[in-house]
Amino acid sequence: MVSRTTADAKGDVVVLLIGMRINQFRAVRLWLPVMLAMLRMLRELVKAPERGLLAHVLLTASPRTYYVVQYWESKEKLYAYATAPDAFHHKAWAAVNHKERTGKLRGQVGIWHETYIVPEGSYEAIYGDMPAFGLAAAHGQIPLERRGRYAKDRFAHRSQQPPVAEKTS
Repeated sequence: MVSRTTADAKGDVVVLLIGMRINQFRAVRLWLPVMLAMLRMLRELVKAPERGLLAHVLLTASPRTYYVVQYWESKEKLYAYATAPDAFHHKAWAAVNHKERTGKLRGQVGIWHETYIVPEGSYEAIYGDMPAFGLAAAHGQIPLERRGRYAKDRFAHRSQQPPVAEKTS
């Protein structure tokens, strides 16, 4: 028997993809600190859930490219972390900017990120015989039937029903 579930996300979903590409394998002294900084920021965020990171998944696209899919409570909390002077991100980003200005990173290691604010009704998920993963790890996992057997039903799901218009006599 297949156990099928879906994510229990409500409202908009905030997704950040952030990663690095090793352009020159021999430049370990330049790309290793970038990789370690990514891991340190994740540890910092996991230890401080009030900052807004709900879940993350570490992935690799090739032996050169590594990235993290992050799910956030809100874009405001993501922005707040990115600009917080007390967060490790602030120190790491300052170091990257300094190395870029001096030309030390050019051609050695690439960094990137993409942020998506996905409105309710524009995402759906299905998991077969899977522990909570991705969106379900961030927002909880529920039986598939609660959101609909088909993708079109899950896309149509709304966390709040529109208010019923009052009848006037």
